[in-house]
Amino acid sequence: MKFALLTTNLAGGGAEKALAKIGSGLAARGHDVDFIVCEDAGLHAANYAPPAGCSFHALSARAGHGWLGKRRLAWRLQRLLATRQHDLLVSTLPFADVVAALARAPRHVCRIANTLSAEIARLPAGKAQRRAARYRTLYGARPLVAVSQGVAEDMRSHFDIAAERMRVIVNPFDPAAIRVLAAEPCAARPNEPYILHVGRFAAQKRHDLLLAAFAQAALPHTLVLLTPPDERLAALIAQNGLQRRVAIADFQANPYPWMAGADLLVLCSDHEGLPNVLIEALACGTRVVSTDCPSGPREILGGELAQWLVPCDNVDALTTAMRAAVAAPKPGADAVAAALAPYDAERALDAWEALARESF
Repeated sequence: MKFALLTTNLAGGGAEKALAKIGSGLAARGHDVDFIVCEDAGLHAANYAPPAGCSFHALSARAGHGWLGKRRLAWRLQRLLATRQHDLLVSTLPFADVVAALARAPRHVCRIANTLSAEIARLPAGKAQRRAARYRTLYGARPLVAVSQGVAEDMRSHFDIAAERMRVIVNPFDPAAIRVLAAEPCAARPNEPYILHVGRFAAQKRHDLLLAAFAQAALPHTLVLLTPPDERLAALIAQNGLQRRVAIADFQANPYPWMAGADLLVLCSDHEGLPNVLIEALACGTRVVSTDCPSGPREILGGELAQWLVPCDNVDALTTAMRAAVAAPKPGADAVAAALAPYDAERALDAWEALARESF
């Protein structure tokens, strides 16, 4: 079969990483996969490499994100798609979804990777209403794939998406491959015990909450942040008096050695879609603590692992959980196996193949 996968760029985000894994997984099964980005300003330290086995296409070196820029990209996408006949085109992230919709791409599904209502809730009232209306128009007209049950419910309840338009296909993970990558040498890791956070510096990720809880916990650890340096983040670290206890280690294309070496991985977001880092850290045998945010953490951390879910925006609860987690045994093999089972890569790729065979 022939697949086309479209996203905005290869910046180091979870949605882009997951789409690249889908592309390389389908290519490894013998399918023809075109991996398309709206913009490609060249490979940078904070970018992922194009997925193995895929034909890589960039619609623009650096795309304009306004009205005209989207339409130029849509025209270029139309021209590219005219030379191919895909069984399925999958776009992910709203900008890429809009470009594919403007191109009137055939057999197009949008892959929803985040709880969009939570994103909208951060906006001023007027802007929030306009964006919600745009999302209802965009996503109400075509088939959708959600990365978690929580994302699917968010689309149904907040954007009036009919249940028959929505299905769930989770992100694919290969725990054995993750463990191989985790065993690679990593001289840059701290020698002393450390706690790890993986995620870009953005309001959603709540570095402010993390730093406040870490300062309050007074643990004998370094806090390592896998994110590119940012002056605002440095200022936030200084405000908490943590300059000597926090290390900004930049984006890492292979974060798994960092996860495997950490005493604890913390996710403290206000919202997610399906937080890859929780699944990856568990595959590395690492303790995790997470906010019980919409959506994904509660779907991943079931059974005995649910004790490490804490309320959002609660410094005291996060502090208590971090202290308890670093003193607790590492998660047991049975609990980890149960948590990882729903995210088996082969099962997810089977679902994408099945979708490509459907009539719509």
